[in-house]
Amino acid sequence: MPSHPPTRICCLYVPLFVLAARLRCEPELLEEAVAIFQGSGSAARLIAATRRARRGALRPGMTLSQARALLPELHVRARDPECEKTAQEALLEVAESFSPRVEDAREGVVYLDIQGLERHYADEDFEPAERAALSGFAPSGFALAELALGRELMADADRKAGLPAWAGIASSKLGARIAAERLPSPTIIPVDQETDFLAPLPLARLSPEAHVYETLCRWGIRSIGSFAALPANEVAGRLGKTGQQLHQRARGIDPQPIVPYQPCETFSEGMDLDWPLVSLEPFLFVARAALGRLCSRLDSRGLACVQLELSLRLEPKGFCDRSILLPAPSRDVKTLLTLIRLDLEREPPGAPVVGFTFQAHPDRPRTAQLTIFGPAALSPDKMATSLARLFALLGPEGIGRCKPIDSHVPGRFEILQFEPPTPPIVRPEIPRSKGLLAVRSLRPPIPLVVRRAAGKFLAVQSRAESTSSLRLGGRIRVASGPWSVEENWWSEREAINRDYWDVELENGGIYRIFLDQLTGDWFADGIYD
Repeated sequence: MPSHPPTRICCLYVPLFVLAARLRCEPELLEEAVAIFQGSGSAARLIAATRRARRGALRPGMTLSQARALLPELHVRARDPECEKTAQEALLEVAESFSPRVEDAREGVVYLDIQGLERHYADEDFEPAERAALSGFAPSGFALAELALGRELMADADRKAGLPAWAGIASSKLGARIAAERLPSPTIIPVDQETDFLAPLPLARLSPEAHVYETLCRWGIRSIGSFAALPANEVAGRLGKTGQQLHQRARGIDPQPIVPYQPCETFSEGMDLDWPLVSLEPFLFVARAALGRLCSRLDSRGLACVQLELSLRLEPKGFCDRSILLPAPSRDVKTLLTLIRLDLEREPPGAPVVGFTFQAHPDRPRTAQLTIFGPAALSPDKMATSLARLFALLGPEGIGRCKPIDSHVPGRFEILQFEPPTPPIVRPEIPRSKGLLAVRSLRPPIPLVVRRAAGKFLAVQSRAESTSSLRLGGRIRVASGPWSVEENWWSEREAINRDYWDVELENGGIYRIFLDQLTGDWFADGIYD
């Protein structure tokens, strides 16, 4: 029977993840001397630093005063759990774009099953030296294809997530993790060489439990290879299930398969601020960068934001949550920032802001079907951006699609969610005008004074208290009507009883006017164009 191909696992590893996550939120500090501290006050200790800071003799475990004494121009940042959380999510999204089986190992480490993915990568683009270095690998061209896959994973992590990731490929998670920590990256461990690769490594790389490690040290076991050479049944009999699983890992066998990561239903970006912000403009400057990262992640997944939630952390221990529902899915940073500005200007948080988190609820953006003979469809992205900007200017009640209501009263309508109509299959011909009139409704109706004699209309004039910029006045040449309209007669509050006329003035204007029988007042509610 044909043997199944061995499992191949890739590990994406971000060195100094705490520092990389912070620099992802503040890319302007990439070339500066930056150090990350954990703790507060005199208990704060240095845990990561940039290369420029390390050249200044900074080492992990230093206090803040020691680091400042060695490097006065040092940029100090506290460890930011929010930055680390969003950076890990971005790294997982990069892995998910390559494989559906992804495991979240936390702290800048991601495992993904790449078995079979090497078929999508050719090996023609490698230098002769690279081919010679990989010539001993098992299948012909197999390692070269995996090398190409690892390079593309690293490039996507840098381009899409803004994280300098290293990659290692092996048949087990332990081998892939150790390979990912080595340079040059990516590092490929051949299928039949993983045991030899792990053998010289110290036993501590297996991360055994304390009592198991002490037992193995008493046996004289110091390396992974020495432990793997022991009989499996003897190890299981003396060390139990824990020792059996540890022995399998030493032999390059994963006792547990990849635990699939469950993708989040929302996308989030945020950070803790090093100082409180009391005005709007500095906050919007920081928020623009976070929204840019958020929209880039949505764009890489082919999604857009349909609802944006903002959670503000206030000084000293307050919170303020906002939610903005967009009229159409959008990923335009300028539009989202305008909506945030208007919301915060309308209702300020009331306290200095010390941290924030954006959470985007994604949805598929609108798509347009191209036609061969018909007119071009509206661009979905431009349409969504325009709707969002109108939403910011006019408010949620001013955006929508008008639909006539089944009513006897002219001009009745309701506002529904705007959905652009699909273009016709064939471009329609524009009919010639037949001289028809169209009525332009006046909202609100203009109060009038109407003069009549012997049942005939003589003249109309706008009332002096009318606030409309349109002024009506003149003798009536022709009048047609009345057309009586009565609706909701059973309700005192919503009852309508009107008589409508169409009148033409001597100056040439044609208007629709009505008499409210319930109040005895006259109004003009339409102009014929």
